[in-house]
Amino acid sequence: MDRAPWSHNLHYHRLIVGLVPEGCRRALDVGCGEGRLARDLRTRAGHVTALDRHAPTLARAAADDGDGIAWVLGDLLSHPFVPESFDLVASVATLHHMDTAAALARMGSLVRPGGTLVVVGLARARSVADIPYELAGLALTRVYNRIRRPVAVGAPVVWPPPLTYGQTRAAAQATLPGVDYRRRALHRYTLVWTKRPPHQLGHYGSDRT
Repeated sequence: MDRAPWSHNLHYHRLIVGLVPEGCRRALDVGCGEGRLARDLRTRAGHVTALDRHAPTLARAAADDGDGIAWVLGDLLSHPFVPESFDLVASVATLHHMDTAAALARMGSLVRPGGTLVVVGLARARSVADIPYELAGLALTRVYNRIRRPVAVGAPVVWPPPLTYGQTRAAAQATLPGVDYRRRALHRYTLVWTKRPPHQLGHYGSDRT
């Protein structure tokens, strides 16, 4: 039996797709890489804009094109998107390539009122509180590598991440009031933010892995 493809980033695609707002017309995938998330989002959104600033990676993504996806070569901070023009903005393993506060502010500005921003990111472990997550991540990685088919990252890699988990959380909370930050076991964190008054902010169910 062919094993399903797996990576630390692919693991969280289902979570992101589950957070696509009902009736989503337009979604933005920031740092789309080879386009796997963009294609997953297309199953729930009327149209997906897949943005990446690395031309060779974007070309590989666009080579396997699909209806309803626009492949855009550009930078999040400078591309002339119309403010509040997306029902969903998502980003996986991209935030640490940019200035965190500036990128979060820009992504937040592109979300329509009632829309959702979802970030899956990685940061640098430094504190004692990080140790259980790091150990769990190592153990789970070994398990998934055995039962799934690991796939390599095809886009440029930045390592180590410039910010720690604590610094990332502080930056997110300062930039996006009411953001839901969660540390994940597979060497990742998630940020979920809805553009609505703080008293209307809700929580989402989660699988801690």
